Amino acid sequence: MIRSGRLAATALGVVGLGAYALLVRGSLTIDVGIGRSVRPLGPIVWRIAAPREIVFEVISAPYLRRTPRALESKLRVLERGENLVLAEHFTRVGPVVTTTLETVRFEPPERVHFRLVRGPVPYVLEQFHLRDDGEATALEYSGELGTDFWGIGRLYGEAVAHRWEAAVRGSLAAVKAEAERRADSKSHGRSA
Repeated sequence: MIRSGRLAATALGVVGLGAYALLVRGSLTIDVGIGRSVRPLGPIVWRIAAPREIVFEVISAPYLRRTPRALESKLRVLERGENLVLAEHFTRVGPVVTTTLETVRFEPPERVHFRLVRGPVPYVLEQFHLRDDGEATALEYSGELGTDFWGIGRLYGEAVAHRWEAAVRGSLAAVKAEAERRADSKSHGRSA
């Protein structure tokens, strides 16, 4: 009797660990809406020394046009529409690659909206809001992330949110560098 109890507990532990691994990878989404907690993401504000149109182009081009080879390990567009795409995002979290499936909607040249379809949590809405800031652009990231199951879900949501925001910061750093490079090259082309 004790042996079968240990065996059942071990099996349950293995199943739980497997489910957790699938959850972290984004292969399993638990969305039951019970005990839902929603927490904010951001705001994160970046000042980018480039015109808003260039910043918007840098953000939207990999989605609305052919995805550059350099981004293929981070992004795969499954469906393209005029201003809406369905895309997979790949984010390395330690030894694991988390995959999210999201809709991305574009309102040129001021907003980009993201809605999670499948991922490590059941609910995420995000947006980039671009505003003119003199000769630069203020890019504000904000959103919200939701998890189920009351307190345990909130703890899990906090851990996911910190990783999520870190991934966004990494993406925005790349956007800033590329937009400023393009703006600099454009201004040097004019002055020559």
